Amino acid sequence: MDTLAIIAIDLVAVAVLTFGLYFRRHRRRDLVVAYLVVNVGVLAVTEVLATSTVGVGLGLGLFGVLSIIRLRSSEIAQHEVAYYFASLALGLIAGMTSTLDVVPLALMALILLVMFVGDSNHLLKHYRHQVVVLDRAIADETALIAHLEGLLGARVHGVTVQQLDLVDDTTTVDVKYELGASAAVTRERVA
Repeated sequence: MDTLAIIAIDLVAVAVLTFGLYFRRHRRRDLVVAYLVVNVGVLAVTEVLATSTVGVGLGLGLFGVLSIIRLRSSEIAQHEVAYYFASLALGLIAGMTSTLDVVPLALMALILLVMFVGDSNHLLKHYRHQVVVLDRAIADETALIAHLEGLLGARVHGVTVQQLDLVDDTTTVDVKYELGASAAVTRERVA
């Protein structure tokens, strides 16, 4: 009876993770199926391995390989990798738990809480990261930061030039910035 209760708790937890947190915030339907199947698949295999003579290490190793293959087969954002890991962890915890102990249930709740806070729109809401292609080549980092701050209307915290094309007069830059912060502070800090 405890096993059925743990499976039910896991299904509720992965539903909260997938529909309550991920889909509500990011709206990528294709990953909903992935998070649900990863969780239920890990739960099922872990339950079988827990009662089998095959080592749990072998099963976890197989899931590690499958996860790496899946995560490398299409480009996904870092927060989506975190959701994959959370879904996998929920399934592992549930699958390796045979009785309704407070520690595994608390760990499952902790995973959901960390994802709720860490992926919140309110946490670090002014910070952004993106790749920008500029229509001019800017080799000087100070001038580049000043130009980006004027263009973005934000305080630049870091830039990495990915490509400086002097022939076509373009600059591709990976920029980390903060909206609403004073850009003058950054210029003083850089100088």
